Amino acid sequence: MTKTPQLKANCLNFKELVAQNIALISPTMTAALIVPLMFSNTGNISWLSYAIGTVMLLFVTFNLNQFAKRSTNSGSMYTYTCAGLGFGGGAMCGWCLVWAYLFIGLAGTTGFTIFAGKLLEMMHVSLPPVVLFAVCLGISFVMAYKDIRISTLVMLGFEAFSVFFITVLCFIVLGHHHFAVDTSQFSMKGVSFLSLGMGVVVAIFSLVGFESSTAFGEEAVNPLKTIPKSITWSLLITGAFFIFVTYVEVLGVRGYKDSLDKIDAPLNVLSIMYNVPYLSPILSAGAMFSFFALASSCMNAGARVMFAMGRHDFFHKATSVAHEKHGTPHVALAAMSIVMLVVVTFCKYAFKMEVLDLFNDAGTMGAFGFLGAYFLITLAAPVYLKKLNELKTKDVVLCAAAVVLMIIPAVGSVYPIPDPPVKYFPYIFLVYLVIGVTRTLLVRPHRVKEIGDQIHAEHISGIIPAVD
Repeated sequence: MTKTPQLKANCLNFKELVAQNIALISPTMTAALIVPLMFSNTGNISWLSYAIGTVMLLFVTFNLNQFAKRSTNSGSMYTYTCAGLGFGGGAMCGWCLVWAYLFIGLAGTTGFTIFAGKLLEMMHVSLPPVVLFAVCLGISFVMAYKDIRISTLVMLGFEAFSVFFITVLCFIVLGHHHFAVDTSQFSMKGVSFLSLGMGVVVAIFSLVGFESSTAFGEEAVNPLKTIPKSITWSLLITGAFFIFVTYVEVLGVRGYKDSLDKIDAPLNVLSIMYNVPYLSPILSAGAMFSFFALASSCMNAGARVMFAMGRHDFFHKATSVAHEKHGTPHVALAAMSIVMLVVVTFCKYAFKMEVLDLFNDAGTMGAFGFLGAYFLITLAAPVYLKKLNELKTKDVVLCAAAVVLMIIPAVGSVYPIPDPPVKYFPYIFLVYLVIGVTRTLLVRPHRVKEIGDQIHAEHISGIIPAVD
């Protein structure tokens, strides 16, 4: 009997899992393009939204790690939620994650296009956006198809390069101000609870992806230890970086002819303002590399979720096939890359959208998917622990705290009513959820029972003791 090809086991260590998470979070994306959007909502207190967003997601991390330290699988957020809420809840979590990775991946693709265009402009070369879309997604697919380890190490190198030069620029700005504390950034004057809530929505957009290493359970080394650690450390490192870089950018552009929310390339502006213009092309190159890493990491993570759901007949069976030689989910990767290219190209040319608008809209759409997945995994955690007879009062309290904190960005995304087209996004996502519910209901009852029995055997009855 021919053995079914499997994903390559024990090929990702802690460093590479952190690389996957941080590449998907993409610190450069926030520093280069999102801080101005944050400033438009919360002004001088923008750093606080990142602090609140980081704390909120730490509560989500606690619930997520209840699964990660006990069991592991490919596409784990999907299978984790199945273990707690059953196939229906898990299918909706996976459905939300596919949406999230798709649109955050498109944010990476459009961000790559923006900064590749800036670099080409410096060389007096011009290429249509669709060509740059195809270059970004095509190279990402080839790397992910060949070897996930190479893909993650390249992502880590690109992001480290970019963050290093951003940090250098930040310290140049602080040195120019003699490292004095900017007291105006510690005043709540003129900031409402609702605007802070919308700021947290933007923070979630910046921080989502910290959990993506859970999709690599079959490929990680010692996954019950390395995956939970990678989740926590990725969130702490990037949350601290966002607070720092937001504080510096708000301080640094004060006195410039335009306010921060009117600047589309704040790092380039700072490099000129503080007499280090030679950093501008380096920062643009770093941003381009970082956005490429973001698109690549989303393709990798999204494909693993599709791979796991394909095993359970939610997607076509072909998506659950691993490459015989490379041990990668090549069919799911191809599906992700094709859908990403088609969607971004259609939005650009059918709706005549600017690439920067595509970036902002894709990030906002993706955040809805992550919020849905985080909400479901948080609800699943105490149910899962109860099935294991390990539920404690503190687990219920932390679950409740996470749910309450997630209400802030959920409400902030719809009230006050944002301007078009953003005000329509929740309804588009709702239609997508209805499609997911319909697809879930079409899975045959006997197959749902088989899936439930399999997940129970893997995650409940055959549970490995929790690894701390």
